[in-house]
Amino acid sequence: MSRRLSTRQIERILRRHGFQFVRQTGSHKHYKGIVEGRTRLVTLIANRKDYHPKTLKSIIAQSGLPEEVFD
Repeated sequence: MSRRLSTRQIERILRRHGFQFVRQTGSHKHYKGIVEGRTRLVTLIANRKDYHPKTLKSIIAQSGLPEEVFD
């Protein structure tokens, strides 16, 4: 994956797939959702313009959603 996404773009994708904002600790936003019967917690940094591809890959792994959803 070579595309870089902002926090707002990732939040939009997560909400579209049933994730809900649960809390914010400092600059970290936490979203919770159920994917394939498992509860998933995704942590994002608030107001980030773009994430490094490796960090984005980690966020995708946390979410349990297919990588294609983030393209």
